Amino acid sequence: MLERHEIEVLLTLSEELHFGRTADRLHISTARVSQTVAKLERRLGVPLFDRSSRRVAATPAGRDLYAELRPAWDRISAAVAHTVATGRGRGGTLEVAFVEAATGQLLTRAAELFRERMPECAVRIREAQPAQVIPWLREGEIDIALGVLPVHDPDITAGPVLVTEARILAVPVNHRLAQRRSVTLADIPATTVLTGTGTTGELLTAVGAGKGVLPIGAHAQRYHARPDVAYVPLRDAAPVQWVLLWRRGNDTARIREFVSAAEVAAQPG
Repeated sequence: MLERHEIEVLLTLSEELHFGRTADRLHISTARVSQTVAKLERRLGVPLFDRSSRRVAATPAGRDLYAELRPAWDRISAAVAHTVATGRGRGGTLEVAFVEAATGQLLTRAAELFRERMPECAVRIREAQPAQVIPWLREGEIDIALGVLPVHDPDITAGPVLVTEARILAVPVNHRLAQRRSVTLADIPATTVLTGTGTTGELLTAVGAGKGVLPIGAHAQRYHARPDVAYVPLRDAAPVQWVLLWRRGNDTARIREFVSAAEVAAQPG
C-alpha cells in the first residue's frame, strides 16, 4: 500500500520532473522528496525515475504508475472534498420549494447566483402547494422555501422580506364587486372568503365557479389571468410579503449563501 505523502510526491514529481519544484509545490524539503522516491522504489523493486545532475525523467514503470494513479487519486480527492463540504453545509443538494410561478422565477435567478458562489452544491427547485411548505420543512423534505408572512410556527425561521406586493381580491367576473375600481376589507364579509390547502389554480377555479372570493397578491393579475375571474385592488389590506423559510437549527453555510443570493436576485433591475 502507498501512503498519501508517497502518492503526492510520485504524482507531483512525475508532472514537474524537478525535485526543487516538487518540494515547493508540496511544501517539503528537496531531501524529503528524494528520500520518499528512493524508499518507494526499494519497496516496489523497480526504478520509477532516471535522475542525473541535469535532468529527471520518469521510467516506463514510473509513467505507467502515474497513468494509473492520477485519475484514481483525483477521484479520491474529489470524494473526500465533497464529503467535507457536505459536512460543513456547503455541498450536497439544496432542496428549494416555491408555491407560485412568479416566485419560481425569483428562485431560479437566486439559484444561478448561488451556483456561482457555491459550485460544489447542487440546487433542485420544486413546486409545492402552500399547505405543504411548513410540513416539508419540518420533515426535511426540503431545505428552504419561499413563502409569505406571517409564519407562526416556532420551528421555522423567516429570512428578510424579499418582495412586497399589493393585495387584491379575486372575484367571479359577474360578481357585484367585479366592476368596482377598488374595494375595502369592509366590503368582503357579505360574501364567502375562500381558504384552503389547494393550489392557487384550484382556488381561482372555485372563485370562477362562484363559490367565493379570494384575497391574493397582485402577481395573480399577470400569472393567473382568467376569463371567469376579475381582480379588484384591496386598498386597505396589508401587503403580501414574500420571505425565505427554513427549519430552525438548519442555519448552514449553504442556507445563508442562498438567502444572500436571493436578496441580490430580488433587487430591481
